[in-house]
Amino acid sequence: MGKPVRVLIVDDSALIRQLLTTLLSADPEIEVVGTADDPIAARERIKALNPDVVTLDVEMPHMDGITFLRKIMTLRPMPVIMISTLTQAGADITLEALEIGAVDFIAKPSTDAAHALPALAGELRAKVKAAARTRIAARAAMIQAPARKVARSVRANGKIVAIGASTGGVEALKVVLMNLPADCPPILITQHMPPRFTAAFAQRLNRECPMTVSEAADGDVIEQGHVYIAPGSHHLQIVKSGVGYRCALDAGEAVTGHRPSVDVLFRSVARVVGKSAVGVILTGMGKDGADGLVEMRKAGALTIGQDEASALIYGMPHVAFERGGVMRQCSLNQVADAILDACEGKLEQNTLQRMAHAI
Repeated sequence: MGKPVRVLIVDDSALIRQLLTTLLSADPEIEVVGTADDPIAARERIKALNPDVVTLDVEMPHMDGITFLRKIMTLRPMPVIMISTLTQAGADITLEALEIGAVDFIAKPSTDAAHALPALAGELRAKVKAAARTRIAARAAMIQAPARKVARSVRANGKIVAIGASTGGVEALKVVLMNLPADCPPILITQHMPPRFTAAFAQRLNRECPMTVSEAADGDVIEQGHVYIAPGSHHLQIVKSGVGYRCALDAGEAVTGHRPSVDVLFRSVARVVGKSAVGVILTGMGKDGADGLVEMRKAGALTIGQDEASALIYGMPHVAFERGGVMRQCSLNQVADAILDACEGKLEQNTLQRMAHAI
């Protein structure tokens, strides 16, 4: 085992600081090197302790967490995990934090967090260790990547696109969607995120992206030029409806440790849409979506995976690639073009040409 991940905890509540210290210190791969009760103290401790990861409360005295995060990302970029509340306001602030440069977040209940946080201990530890391995340079490049002023037009040709993402996906998805045309093929997305956060995320994307983006509702008719985001409390699937398709929501058990699960979405697309589908797997921790993408490819779908260099966390796309689910690997800035290529049949042609050259 290598050196433990060194963590600085920034929170104005002494109880929460102690609780987070206890929960994180229980993992031998994590060392809490210090705590701070406000951003002013945190700034000095960052300089003195040089932590690998900072956990940062959204609501802080003297300087709010968002303002302090901006200063960190400007002066000393480093992995930051936001500690936010499971409220609409908390969701909006957290999404802003992810846009600024936070790696991930933990959503705690707005009341009695001291009793609720221990249930999140495993998630918190995993996210801290994953944050320590993130590519901050890749994250900065992703945020700064300019969107095309005029997106390339495309004939959807009856294609339906399914995208899965987790840690780092909030900004990765924005980059992809900003580079697709307003009349893009129908897109279904599963992004690991709790309830309330998915609705806020969909609204944010709808304001900024050229197509219509909404949180999926059970029975929604799937239409071109529309993106459907899986709600944080339900799996999203696609079902046949006459000559078209509809969204179907399922509040069943977690799959691959998640609800919504990328595997559930991908498997339904493989089963219902088959060769008329395009599957995309983006940055994320773990393996959710890998087996589902393999099933999509076996069903004749064209599949795309984000490459290691551009992924904040090369977990989900790596497992999918290793298991044979990915036909083309590309950087985040190339994913939109790869989707459009797939809709026009160019992805399959290019893959076959590469295979022929290899033989």
